[in-house]
Amino acid sequence: MSIENCPLSLEDVQAELEAIREAAEKNLNKKMFEKALSCIDLTTLNSIDTLDSVAKFTEKVNQFPQAYPGVSNVAAICVYPNMAKAVKETLKIDGVKIAAVSGGFPSSMTFTELKIEEARLAVAAGANEIDIVVPLWAFLAGDYETVSTEISATKKAIGDAHLKVILESGVLTIDQIWQASILAIEAGADFIKTSTGKLPQAATPEAAFVMCLAIKQHFEETGKKIGFKPAGGIVTPEDAILYLTIVQEILGDEWVNPEHFRIGASRLATNLLEKITGRSAKHF
Repeated sequence: MSIENCPLSLEDVQAELEAIREAAEKNLNKKMFEKALSCIDLTTLNSIDTLDSVAKFTEKVNQFPQAYPGVSNVAAICVYPNMAKAVKETLKIDGVKIAAVSGGFPSSMTFTELKIEEARLAVAAGANEIDIVVPLWAFLAGDYETVSTEISATKKAIGDAHLKVILESGVLTIDQIWQASILAIEAGADFIKTSTGKLPQAATPEAAFVMCLAIKQHFEETGKKIGFKPAGGIVTPEDAILYLTIVQEILGDEWVNPEHFRIGASRLATNLLEKITGRSAKHF
């Protein structure tokens, strides 16, 4: 199996991004801050998470509509797979999804059978979205068949749950990001995601541009919309709006919604709330 390189060079991508950065400046307004907040996968992925702390984390989402009437809630709560049950038992708000990182997250360094079973168990525990990592050990060796097989088998195992495939784009070249995007999409990913947030190299505008370009090509060829999720190191409202604008400029307004765009974040939600309300926010 072979995949062509990215149709644009890194220099081409960076040149295209200059115009998008200008457009992003015009998107720094309350409406777009609210849009970004509604697309957040509110995340807690700490080694010291407990069932109790995750339940309290979820309760903040339950309380959000009363605390901020008229402001859209986050899109999902993202946790480790063994915490999905705690979210499901605590979550009382309609429309907020339960996402679980799975498949040997964050390294993907375990047996395929275990990855698939972990994803299946996470769904059984209450998750309706699964985030997995591309097996970089296979991808970087050029073993695309293993990558494709693992993604498609996981997608089959989780049924109707959405599958987000993390590329760990911060350690990949532009061509590799393109190739991994195409692989993941063709193997059945519902979303492609930049990063785990567990490595120093996380989301970049360049990676987002290339991934959205791959999504656009797939849509033009098949008519199927694949979602995009930047994650890792996205803290400021300005950064969130830049990624939102990349999606808007490449894919169009119909992608700028929780169904097709997510932002993996924790502190970002509070920072966006402060922009939206114009006051200090301590909710999340």
